[in-house]
Amino acid sequence: MTGCLASLAQVTEAEWPLFRGRADLSGRTDFELPSSPALLWSVSTGARTKSSPVVSNGVIYFGNDKGIVTAITTEGRVKWRYEAGRIIEAPPLVHDNKVIFGDNNGVLRAVNAETGKLIWTYATENQISGSANVWKIGNRAGIIVGSYDFYLHCVDPANGKLLWKIETDNYVNGTPGISGNRIIFGGCDGVVRVVDPLTGRESDTINIGVYLASSPSISGDQVFLGDYDGTIYSLNLRTKRVAWRVPAGSESAPIMSIPGISRNEVLVGSDDKHLYCFNIPDGSLKWRFRTNGRITGSPVVSPARVLFTSTDGFVYMLSLQNGSKTWSFNAGAPVSSSPAVTRDRFYVLTEDGRLLAFGIKGKK
Repeated sequence: MTGCLASLAQVTEAEWPLFRGRADLSGRTDFELPSSPALLWSVSTGARTKSSPVVSNGVIYFGNDKGIVTAITTEGRVKWRYEAGRIIEAPPLVHDNKVIFGDNNGVLRAVNAETGKLIWTYATENQISGSANVWKIGNRAGIIVGSYDFYLHCVDPANGKLLWKIETDNYVNGTPGISGNRIIFGGCDGVVRVVDPLTGRESDTINIGVYLASSPSISGDQVFLGDYDGTIYSLNLRTKRVAWRVPAGSESAPIMSIPGISRNEVLVGSDDKHLYCFNIPDGSLKWRFRTNGRITGSPVVSPARVLFTSTDGFVYMLSLQNGSKTWSFNAGAPVSSSPAVTRDRFYVLTEDGRLLAFGIKGKK
């Protein structure tokens, strides 16, 4: 069987076409983040948002609480707006010249990436809070998305027709991860499920037993995720067991952040206001960094740095080696989303609806 193409690295140096940059949700970028980025421009959409931006073909896409998806060029010009009419918390997915996104009324839509015109819709029976993801094996592909209707849905990217769906025992709140011809997702039933993309059949389960509001990040046969009680887990897909579990902090604060993965470390934010860095082999704490707000967005990890946001209104960059702060920026409003990163650029969305572009001045 051929590999799952969607789980490979970023398509090009100018692309971050899906939430977390890769289908494995690892938040890893092969490009080094600029050491002293400057604010290049800011565009306000005038509406509250908890969505995260994605970038494809020179355009940034995101949703907001007014039910509007906005497309903004990398020069800061609004290209188009699409009005869905319902709150859009989930980050969009860009695939095959389509922008695909779910809303709080449970409708998944695909619009043309160039024009914003509607192509198809697919209705689940409850809210969609997590981003869609995409698998591709040979000449077959599927868009997968979780819903509060207790199902993970897979639809045809060409027309939005249902290919299969798999039932769980509670809400599917987060984004499903994809790696090595496996779909991996958790839910509010406390179970991590492994599903075959072609058939929609559940092949394995690992029962965590605690509410999982976040999403898994994947590296080979290792899966990392946090739970609502503030514990982070390393799961081994070969043994189908928990390799290690450690409390992220002492306050039992929920982990809504998706872990970021580097070569040797896994990093995750917590509602206890800390970003934690753990050693992958044994889960031992390497360092932690305190902010003044909850960290609900997910970190992006470059070869030497980690980039993340906090609801204290700051964007932070730390040394991956020791957790020391190398740069920060006061965005002037809480930030609960995750950054989108391309070579020499990154984009951050504030809760008050401003898209901020950072990079090296004078460099396109």
